[in-house]
Amino acid sequence: MIDIDELKNRNSEINKNVSFALKKSGRDADSVKIIAVSKTHPTEYVVNAIKAGITVFGENYAQELRDKHQDLENLGVAQPEWHFIGHLQNNKVKYIAPFVDYIHSVDSLKLADEINKQAQKNNRKIKIMLQLNTSGELSKSGCEPDEALQIATEIIKLENIDLQGLMTIGSFTDDENQQRKEFTILRNSLIEINEKLILNLKELSMGMSHDYMTAIEEGATMVRIGTAFFGNRIYNV
Repeated sequence: MIDIDELKNRNSEINKNVSFALKKSGRDADSVKIIAVSKTHPTEYVVNAIKAGITVFGENYAQELRDKHQDLENLGVAQPEWHFIGHLQNNKVKYIAPFVDYIHSVDSLKLADEINKQAQKNNRKIKIMLQLNTSGELSKSGCEPDEALQIATEIIKLENIDLQGLMTIGSFTDDENQQRKEFTILRNSLIEINEKLILNLKELSMGMSHDYMTAIEEGATMVRIGTAFFGNRIYNV
């Protein structure tokens, strides 16, 4: 179990790194949201992280997110801001639609339609990101970059979801040139969508524990950090 003091230290270190990358890029100090990715870790980790001052969490599995949300309700702990960042099946949207703040991993109009439907049922408007596969890896979810404009055109017609920007999961590589190439594809796709559809989408969700500083230099507004907060993933919990 990671204690509160250790989480405070890790949070402070990550925030220092983010501030350094922002300063290096000439960006405003508060222009990046740090998402602590608590997937596969027990609810106790989330509770300790909240006590350590962390307020935004990301989860990859719909039922796990639903259960942690309920656990916090049962414990009387105020809910943090919840981001769903993993591959989402249509039949799992109902588990998180009542409370989730952002869904980053919308990779098709079909999924967007289901989120819109479930948001309407819950009298909500859910913020979403369109996920692009910028690496070309078959194992990665996300629409192709050349499909993004067409999908975004249809998504913005849906009344109960609010398109905020784009998301990608970069290659797990130490090759900084490859990282920058993929982040640039996402940034340029956002520029194209804004220009063609006369929008002002702001969010670029890109960068994880191994590459978040590079992602910030390339324009990330949200970074999803798991290992640097919580250590290696825990499975079968």
